Amino acid sequence: MTVSEALSYIHSVSWKGSVPGLSRTRELLRRLGNPQNQLKFIHIAGTNGKGSTAAMLASVLRAAGYRTGLYTSPYISCFNERMQVDGAMIPDGELAEITEAVRPHADAMADAPTEFELVTAVAMVYFARHSCDLVVLEVGLGGELDSTNVISTPEAAVICNIGLDHTQVLGDTLEAIAAAKAGIIKGGDVVIYRGEECVEHVFEEKCAAVGAVLHRADFERLRLHSHSLYGQVFDCGERKKLELPLLGGHQLKNAAVALAAIDVLTQKGWKISEDAVRRGLKTVSWPGRFELLSEQPLFIVDGGHNPQCIAALTENVRTYLSGKKITALTGVMADKDFGEMFSCIAPYISRFVAVTPDNPRALKAASLAEMLSGFGKPVSCCDDVAQGVRLAMEQTDADDAVLAFGSLYMVGTIRETVKAETTPCG
Repeated sequence: MTVSEALSYIHSVSWKGSVPGLSRTRELLRRLGNPQNQLKFIHIAGTNGKGSTAAMLASVLRAAGYRTGLYTSPYISCFNERMQVDGAMIPDGELAEITEAVRPHADAMADAPTEFELVTAVAMVYFARHSCDLVVLEVGLGGELDSTNVISTPEAAVICNIGLDHTQVLGDTLEAIAAAKAGIIKGGDVVIYRGEECVEHVFEEKCAAVGAVLHRADFERLRLHSHSLYGQVFDCGERKKLELPLLGGHQLKNAAVALAAIDVLTQKGWKISEDAVRRGLKTVSWPGRFELLSEQPLFIVDGGHNPQCIAALTENVRTYLSGKKITALTGVMADKDFGEMFSCIAPYISRFVAVTPDNPRALKAASLAEMLSGFGKPVSCCDDVAQGVRLAMEQTDADDAVLAFGSLYMVGTIRETVKAETTPCG
């Protein structure tokens, strides 16, 4: 099997979409010898910030000398990004080899696994093969019924910021969504992002019910020293002048969550020095999150795709782009609350370029442009994302900025196109 054949099989139309439940994943992993039982995990759920928090934790653990697995979704440019060991993506050959080994077991199941369940099984085999000391495992959707939740009690369960997203599946209240995320709590230690009182109450009740120890990230002792488009310097409690290349106040809160998880690990006997913490945070890379792609023209891309993400993005616009006229290059999924998303950020935008992300769920650019015209700003429409990048740059003066946002599914194309059209920053 070649890597192209492996990816064709994984993405095959014969696979079902998102179907909650753990029975298929358990059955497939049982047939594969339960590779997950050879591993230890940090399990990460939440609406926003999961990926950034996971990347920070993985970077710190690598700096501490541990062989570290990282499982995330979706990918930005390459499918292989979804499973990494020590910062390196799974090689094409190994992805093909493992998929070929998994396929007969999946095909033999009466209740066939979904695509995400298949990918999760491939990842577990990959991490076990490489004898990872610790795997940072990001939930795909929800928590309780997500296929990653087949693992036993993790070293730490981490629950990031909770907001209203995927409401058709998880529920239309913060409490309902928090309850779904709380499904990853099985006992042991739990670290949470400080949020609404009603959300924290859900986690308190679940921890009490299963005998888990609840740890709250410390936002009160976060202090920002300086920031620029290249990074931030901040304090978190007794840790002073930490450097972080990820931008925005919300990333400082994500860092506080990661640091709380690191403290839990050290209390459990994991050897993580303060030097490793500093090096890990300073060198973390997580593309597509208020990422500076070019200085001339100033071009920033952000994968923000729900109202909570766009609120954080708007705060970054006020902080980093004050005084600039902003061309918004944007595309969205049709099932998102894009009306509320754009209401938040529209006052800071001078013109819009609407595009269609490369995803079956995408809202067509023409429909998005029609909605955006209601804000009274000039709107251009371009179905192709790469053409939209070039159009946005043409419409933006040298001293102003292009801000691309709305969907992670177009970030890869945007990054590649800007790289081809400009001199990279830094």
